[in-house]
Amino acid sequence: MNIEHAAINILKRGVELDTKKRYTEALVCYQEGLQILVDKMKGEPDESLRSYLRKKVEEYMNRAETIKKLVLQQKEAGQFHEQIHIENNSIGHSYKTLFGRFLDEDVQFVIVEDPYIRYHHQCQNFLKLSELLVRSCPNLSYIELVTASDAKSANDQKNCFHILQNDLGRHKIKLTVKYSETLHDRQIILSSGWIIKIGRGLDYFKAPENKYCLGVFEMDLRPCLETTVDIVHSKNVRQIQS
Repeated sequence: MNIEHAAINILKRGVELDTKKRYTEALVCYQEGLQILVDKMKGEPDESLRSYLRKKVEEYMNRAETIKKLVLQQKEAGQFHEQIHIENNSIGHSYKTLFGRFLDEDVQFVIVEDPYIRYHHQCQNFLKLSELLVRSCPNLSYIELVTASDAKSANDQKNCFHILQNDLGRHKIKLTVKYSETLHDRQIILSSGWIIKIGRGLDYFKAPENKYCLGVFEMDLRPCLETTVDIVHSKNVRQIQS
């Protein structure tokens, strides 16, 4: 059957992620693939092909609904856990690809705990995350960053945060920076309950080989360092202490 090639690839990827129990990622693939199939089905004049597409849509839609219910049950029981292993030199792991599916209108505040937002490239990582939050979370009003500092980076770090605070303020988002000399864990906590724990924090990208290579700006094309990402959900996300 001449089904759209893109839909086949996306749905196959969904099945692969589903098998690995990476359910929220699988759900995104199923939804994208289903949309392509539905659009093709609507414009398909051949009744037998339309019937075939309808069966495929029902099949994947039923699986998508099953996954939705499973994720909801795990969230309610406090048992949701997804793990993603990023291999050394692999690409396709921008912040949007990695956890953008959790950034939506339900996110009102975000807590970022990462002791290594100190040097220029690390501050740029936090800037990229902030841009993604602004674009993806229409009801976001507050970002709290908990990080560390050292004598070499303190002035540049504070200048970066000051500029970013002003820019975020134009979007009616307040940025508060807190410092901890004992912080070790790295995680992003969303008010919606999702918690993204990245072994290396935000700084898991390799430096570009030069300023004109692919991946300088498009982070999905930037090679990564090996790390593990754990995604969990909590109904007891701590409230911001302003």
